[in-house]
Amino acid sequence: MDGASLLDDGFPAARLFDQGFSYTYDDVIFLPHYIDFPTDAVSLSTKLSRRVALATPCVASPMDTVTESSMAAAMASLGAIGIIHSNTTPSHQASLIRLAKSHKIPFNHDLIFKSPSDSILSAEEFSSAPCIFVTESGTQNSKLLGTVAKPDWEKLAEKEIRVSEYMTKSPVSLPAGYSFEDVAGYLAKNKLQFVPLVRDNDGEGEEIVNFVTADDVERIQGFPKLALPSVGSDGEFLVSLVDKERLEHLVKAGVNVVVLDSSQGNSIYQIEMIKYIKTTYPELDLIGGNVVTAYQAQNLIQAGVDGLRVGMGSGSICTTQEVCAVGRGQATAVYKVASIAAQSGVPVVADGGISNSGHIVKALTLGASTVMMGSFLAGSHEAPGTYEFQGGRRVKKYRGMGSLEAMMKGSDARYLGDKAKLKIAQGVVGSVADKGSVLKFIPYTMQAVKQGFQDLGASSLQSAHDLLRSDVLRLEVRTGAAQVEGGVHGLVSYEKKSF
Repeated sequence: MDGASLLDDGFPAARLFDQGFSYTYDDVIFLPHYIDFPTDAVSLSTKLSRRVALATPCVASPMDTVTESSMAAAMASLGAIGIIHSNTTPSHQASLIRLAKSHKIPFNHDLIFKSPSDSILSAEEFSSAPCIFVTESGTQNSKLLGTVAKPDWEKLAEKEIRVSEYMTKSPVSLPAGYSFEDVAGYLAKNKLQFVPLVRDNDGEGEEIVNFVTADDVERIQGFPKLALPSVGSDGEFLVSLVDKERLEHLVKAGVNVVVLDSSQGNSIYQIEMIKYIKTTYPELDLIGGNVVTAYQAQNLIQAGVDGLRVGMGSGSICTTQEVCAVGRGQATAVYKVASIAAQSGVPVVADGGISNSGHIVKALTLGASTVMMGSFLAGSHEAPGTYEFQGGRRVKKYRGMGSLEAMMKGSDARYLGDKAKLKIAQGVVGSVADKGSVLKFIPYTMQAVKQGFQDLGASSLQSAHDLLRSDVLRLEVRTGAAQVEGGVHGLVSYEKKSF
């Protein structure tokens, strides 16, 4: 055996993924390559679609227990993007988009309003907010008259009196366009505990869209910095949506890119919708899917999509492969679809199967431009829902959009079952542990991804794709024993902390 044969180690991707096996991310492993640059030299900038660029290759999944306005704002502030789900009314979805884009603060607080004649009878009316806003009509889109801070209310001897008798009148406010740094500086300079953010309500006065507290400032300033925020040509946060007929309503709300949401995207229904949208809104980028084969992908590319969403049955709460006997291992799906999409310059979103930073490295190296995450982000502070305790652990609900619970709110259209008399679940309802804030753990996760790229000898996503397609990067299939060996093993007990 000559020296060249000895150095020909591992398998090229084309050979490994052409053997008739459906591989998940855990099934395969990359062999390390040559390092000639530091970790900080790795660039993760990428494209979500043909015309939408991101500094961070992460996408929050369009699930009603993952992405609403708070998640969308937080992801945009990190240089990523959130896809706001459509399992709600068109008007509410539009309000979520407007709220996420209405300011440059990486989080949203729940706003509580009272009219001057109202009373506050219980501390529960404050919920988790430090104050209640008093407006002319007791609603968000009317003039701000004053605020009631919770400590001030607690000092009242008579709780039944009207809020107008003790509220702080003419409170100071700041424009919603202020950056987080500007707001933090203002709070510190004026020694305030909170300040509301307001914007012009289409010429009908100002409306409150958020507020920032001194505690928020201390919390956020302790988080690591990641990348420049994702903003559009209007200077506002990038926000995407999943929708169909309500499109016109939501384009007016300022959406930047549209995702057509279907578990099986290669259908006459989606192809006709793609053609309609590209004709009606040619300036709007459109992501089609979901697909897992080159044939599916090619059909949607020919119809005119600007991006492809890849994955079928690989999510932790998805049962499509079990119920319908269709789908594909996510590693194989990403590689096959990305290979055909690259020929047309169409970016790929790897949707599902992401449990750790290693999975993100594998998805991006196999050809994806971004990774879409559901369970990875569920349970975070920014995810919708309230925390509860189960078995001593702090958790939030996380459900599949194919679960019967979600279908009852309208997500059955995603599975082409909205006209069916019998509803068949393709997902489950569960819970996930409290993960803290995405503003903290996403930057650490991306640093781990950069270290993975360094080990591969790839200083960017494009470099990784080029190394893979030129057969320089090699892979192998891992046996069950190799997968066990590659994780923590042989210990009686341990504590695992990633950062």
